[in-house]
Amino acid sequence: MLIYTYQKSKKKKTPAKKVAEYQKWLDNLPTTSFSMGTKKPKTIEAYKPPKAHIRETPNYPSLATFGHNCTKPIHGKVYTGDKMIGIGTLHKSNAVPIFSSDDAKDQAAMRR
Repeated sequence: MLIYTYQKSKKKKTPAKKVAEYQKWLDNLPTTSFSMGTKKPKTIEAYKPPKAHIRETPNYPSLATFGHNCTKPIHGKVYTGDKMIGIGTLHKSNAVPIFSSDDAKDQAAMRR
């Protein structure tokens, strides 16, 4: 069987010597620092952002190539063979090459 008890600790008393030192410190503080009416209003100046640092980057010109291009030009890709009859659409925009008339009939007969 467990027995629960409540044990309240007793508050320790502050020594009189420390209380006297604290009171002496409070008495030595200037009284004007805690009064509300003695502060002068501060003047508010407009915000001036600091000057931005701009890195100086030298300009290096590219090498000039005269008379010819540096890369081979790319032309459109074109089928040059004679085996393919045409292009059929099997599903949505999926282009499928058709090589025989049987392939064309099979694609036409498929359910959509």
